[in-house]
Amino acid sequence: MTALATELRSGRQLVDGDLFDRLVRFIVQEEKVTAERAEHVMDQALAFLHMSAHRNEGLSPSQAVDPGWHAFMLHTREYAAWCQEQFGRFIHHNPFAEPQLFDGAQMRATVAAIEEAGFVVDHDLWGTTANCNPPACCGDGGGCGGGGS
Repeated sequence: MTALATELRSGRQLVDGDLFDRLVRFIVQEEKVTAERAEHVMDQALAFLHMSAHRNEGLSPSQAVDPGWHAFMLHTREYAAWCQEQFGRFIHHNPFAEPQLFDGAQMRATVAAIEEAGFVVDHDLWGTTANCNPPACCGDGGGCGGGGS
């Protein structure tokens, strides 16, 4: 293992184990995915939230990662307390009113920002522009249509 690899952190380290497990079970139930997939989704959602709370850019989670943020927000007491503890403020989820047109650079910028913040990135969950969160990164002709998070 390289020195860099030992310095990287995971999103799951940002919450206690019991809360992480409850959020994973919620994703399994709501999204009908395996526990392993739900763990990856929640890990990446937490890394995204931590990174985005420290930046003023309009970055967006991928379509695959967004359910993790939604799951956490639906646990309102835990989410509000975590936001206050981690950032001193509530992190709002503000979906775009109208579909936004971005190219794949939006997802690449989001992934780069998460990596710069020191988190391991599961590139499979961030995908290509065709798999991104549609309102945030469509527009390259990659086939993602309207709809929102």
